[in-house]
Amino acid sequence: MNTFAFADLAGFTALTEAHGDETAADVAQRFAERVADVLPEGAELVKTIGDAVMLRFDEAPSAVRTGLLVSGGDLGDEASPAVRVGMHTGSAVQRGTDWFGEAVNIAARVAGQARGGEALLSDTTKQQSAGLADVIFDRLGAVELHNVRTPVELWRARRVDTGRAAPVIDPVCRMAVDPSKGAGTLEHAGTRYTFCSLTCAALFATDPERYSA
Repeated sequence: MNTFAFADLAGFTALTEAHGDETAADVAQRFAERVADVLPEGAELVKTIGDAVMLRFDEAPSAVRTGLLVSGGDLGDEASPAVRVGMHTGSAVQRGTDWFGEAVNIAARVAGQARGGEALLSDTTKQQSAGLADVIFDRLGAVELHNVRTPVELWRARRVDTGRAAPVIDPVCRMAVDPSKGAGTLEHAGTRYTFCSLTCAALFATDPERYSA
């Protein structure tokens, strides 16, 4: 069996609106390149689909570790897109360089359930990854997925706390920002927001209610 994973940029529409088509396209391309750079042996980037990448792994534990790396903002940018990841383990059919089958479809649907910064996996993938001592699995319960016959048991993977400051999300473009390296902060209604750029800070300042909702 193979493990398939989909990773995409949460809030890509907001990123495009805030920074323009050219910048958004560059971010999506850089994201795909950096994902390809961190793939371990026994894994491949099957294809890119807009702001998403489809990955295949020989082993489920490798998929989980990579999913946590990708969704955790560890691709090297000081400000990087908030990434969501979903994965599932099962059989599929290869045609040329692409893969087809229920396992692929379920992995894509699982990714659709994730939020930015989350790595979600099916129960099948979780069972295949039980030996990961440095990963915690939170049970989310059975979820009905679009065009999937039976509910799928979902789990959230997260790393054991490393003591590193968690990234914060720019409320305008939805980029994940290292709080120590943000371009600036603003406070609104008792909440402090961190921004990837002065452009986003200025947009927020003109209409804070729109972006803090």
